[in-house]
Amino acid sequence: HLYLSLNSLPCWVIPISDYQVASFNSESSYGDNREILVQHLLLKEDDEKLLLELQQRIAGGEDLSDLAVEYSICPSKQEGGMLGWVRKGQMVPEFEEAAFCAPLNKVVKCKTNFGWHLLQVLSEREESLLKDIQPEEFHAKMQDPSFIEEAQLIDVREPEEVSQASLPGFQVLPLRQFGSWGPEITSKFDPTKDTYVLCHHGMRSLQVAKWLQTQGFRKIFNISGGIHAYATKVDPSVPTY
Repeated sequence: HLYLSLNSLPCWVIPISDYQVASFNSESSYGDNREILVQHLLLKEDDEKLLLELQQRIAGGEDLSDLAVEYSICPSKQEGGMLGWVRKGQMVPEFEEAAFCAPLNKVVKCKTNFGWHLLQVLSEREESLLKDIQPEEFHAKMQDPSFIEEAQLIDVREPEEVSQASLPGFQVLPLRQFGSWGPEITSKFDPTKDTYVLCHHGMRSLQVAKWLQTQGFRKIFNISGGIHAYATKVDPSVPTY
């Protein structure tokens, strides 16, 4: 499917398909640097009769999300077909072309190797930033007292790791406990503020950073190499393990 789950965190798959897709025209004030909020309904390739029926029902005023719950074969049907905020490069090519060319709020169709899609772009915004930050640069920022007050610092290591080595100002959100803090992330943190994510070697933090993008966080920094790199390159007083 378009949307899968890996270790309880969402990730996109980008297979290659030979299907053609119709193109649509739209204008955006963000140009190519944008994210779109998309919902969709997926049907099997041979369900063209049902596809036509649903198109007619939507034209008659029915809501795509309600129809997705009833008819879609994509796991996203449980959320009314909602795929969340997406950027170019995250979706299969045919779906991406249709979605990024679709006028806001207009339901359009496209065909991929998964089947027929009815999709609707609900909103758009400027693309968020996700980048690595080197330990040395992060250390320099930490020297400013206002930095810890203004930035959001998240440590996704497990409690036993944090007890061995830690940095000041970080709130610990263990990745293994994602199910408990994930649903409340936008109430615990401000998506508009700069957010820095830390782990042991920088891999778990990158996974969480990518997920934060899907939740609407605008500027996310993954601390490259994690606390191990920070200890070896910047501050030897921080224990390694």
